[in-house]
Amino acid sequence: MSFGRRTGLPDVEPMTPNLLVVTGRVTRAAVPGLCAELEALLYDSDGSVRDPDTGVDCDVGGVVHVDLALVEAIARLGLVARRAGGGRLRLRNVPPELQSLLDLVGLADVVDLECGTGTGTGVGAEAAEGGG
Repeated sequence: MSFGRRTGLPDVEPMTPNLLVVTGRVTRAAVPGLCAELEALLYDSDGSVRDPDTGVDCDVGGVVHVDLALVEAIARLGLVARRAGGGRLRLRNVPPELQSLLDLVGLADVVDLECGTGTGTGVGAEAAEGGG
């Protein structure tokens, strides 16, 4: 018995999304830095958008404290992604308490929530602790 060879990988997007990894405790003071990290992924040094058709993923699986500062960060990251033409922000590895809080404040319809792990190219942004 022989099996035919498959070409390509199933269930893989043709474009590799930009990936921002958020870990630790996100404070209000850390939000501008996270937005700057995402802008660095999305824009060239001359201010032009690198690839407006590439998705934007944000892995929040390493966040240790879910609160409104994290929700504010997600809302602002979503705005940065939209301004760059990337459309909606996709959250990966969303803790259940974050999903509940996003539902409560009405942001679950603004971002895409995915439970699977995200892969892609990008930088890890560790949120600063303190203030907020």
